[in-house]
Amino acid sequence: MTDLKGRTALVTGGTRGIGNAIAARLLDTGATVVITGRDAGAAAKAAEALAAGGGACHGIGLDVSDFDAVQEGLKATGREVGGFDILVNNAGITRDDVLLRMKEADWDAVLSTNLKGAFACAKAVIRDMVKKRWGRIVNITSIVGAMGNPGQANYVAAKAGLVGLTKTLAREYATRGITANAIAPGFIETDMTRALEPAARDALLAQIPMERFGAPEDVAAATAFLASDEAAYVTGQVIHVNGGMLM
Repeated sequence: MTDLKGRTALVTGGTRGIGNAIAARLLDTGATVVITGRDAGAAAKAAEALAAGGGACHGIGLDVSDFDAVQEGLKATGREVGGFDILVNNAGITRDDVLLRMKEADWDAVLSTNLKGAFACAKAVIRDMVKKRWGRIVNITSIVGAMGNPGQANYVAAKAGLVGLTKTLAREYATRGITANAIAPGFIETDMTRALEPAARDALLAQIPMERFGAPEDVAAATAFLASDEAAYVTGQVIHVNGGMLM
């Protein structure tokens, strides 16, 4: 198993779903984990549940779209935990609609959380990584960032932009022992996919060669690899975890 003992990881949007599975996997590998959520109480409760399985996990309230709050909050938390070695930008929201009906506020909200939030978090922790000459940045993008998706112009633009941000960070900090990679999940078994009508679910499954949705743990396993020393020569890449839906 990947060994991340002595490393400290920050996982944004870690209270549920994919982010929660990533936090659990990093804890299993020995890392100290800090998770964020918009609601401080929910973040603390989720961290307590994660720590019950073993390891040190802390939960903090943070709106990643608030640049100043991210700088202040993560720098303060970083001082408490000795700096961050691993950053997983997972926090994201959706505000879906076709372009003709999409409101400017919904465009701005999604870009602010899903793209600017990743920039803000990276800016807040990168100095620690540079000082240590070791760091791992993993940005959770999406299959739709590569193939597009009707009704999600804002979400797709943010996820595609995250790929560009990832590659730029990889180039800027490669000589400092810092890697930056992205993971693009396909359709993952979540509350959203479970709520689909049977016909819609079957239509999606028909596009996936493996004939199943992924599990949050599939994304978590890829994240643990990219966060480890085993991936020391992997940077600027997009790892697609989609059951073959996009090749």
